[in-house]
Amino acid sequence: MTTVSQIRAKRLAWLALPLLALALAGCAGPKKELTTGSVPSLSKPVQEMNEQELRQAAGSVGAAYERNPKDRNAGLNYANILRMTGRNEQALAVMQQVAINSPNDREVLAAYGKAQAAAGQLEQALSTIARAQTPDRPDWRLKSAEGAILDQLGRSSEARARYRDALDIQPNEPSVLSNIGMSYLLAKDLKTAETYLRSAAEQPRADSSVRQNLALAVGLQGRFQEAEQIARQELSAEQAEANVRYLRGVLSQQGSWQKLAKEDSRKETTGTN
Repeated sequence: MTTVSQIRAKRLAWLALPLLALALAGCAGPKKELTTGSVPSLSKPVQEMNEQELRQAAGSVGAAYERNPKDRNAGLNYANILRMTGRNEQALAVMQQVAINSPNDREVLAAYGKAQAAAGQLEQALSTIARAQTPDRPDWRLKSAEGAILDQLGRSSEARARYRDALDIQPNEPSVLSNIGMSYLLAKDLKTAETYLRSAAEQPRADSSVRQNLALAVGLQGRFQEAEQIARQELSAEQAEANVRYLRGVLSQQGSWQKLAKEDSRKETTGTN
């Protein structure tokens, strides 16, 4: 018979990668869209592109990078698109070359750390992010990125300390609040996760990724209709349907979440751990 502890472990193993990929996506490095220069201009930010548009962008930006691999902007942009399409190992290889040519560039180091984390090189990513940070001018985005990496390493207390540091620099920043929410979600504290994610979603600068994280936290508590309504907000029909499909996939894992919720409720009533 499958025990609740086995369900809990299976759930975390299944969810850890996609959840933390979301957490890292919005925070590691200066918040810019594609940089300009010799790189072909794009019709919209990469975050708003569908799968076909991302493939086309990868082709045009990749061609610019191949023409001049030492072009800093081309490398940054190409690695960004590669990560968006899940080609993390290739993105890391590109950023390794960019970092060789621009070893002291803060934005390059931040993007390199992001690529390392996405490729699973978590300890190396922490070191790279530390090199990008400057004590006299600390960057809240790098603090948040460091927190997201520490969460992947299971060091949640340290991660949340970094998030607090980031909020001291940039109060009420939605991407940081969202990362805190995701940190609690991974720790199985769904109610606290929802509190932070709702606060993040209410901020004027909140983007769709924040609301998708909120939809996941709400859905995992069994409020499926509310979760789908949140997931469909402010997206194209195609993007919304893709997000809802993902959400339904997470929430249909053989009733595991419902079993876990019942156990957590029982623990709250009896005061056991």
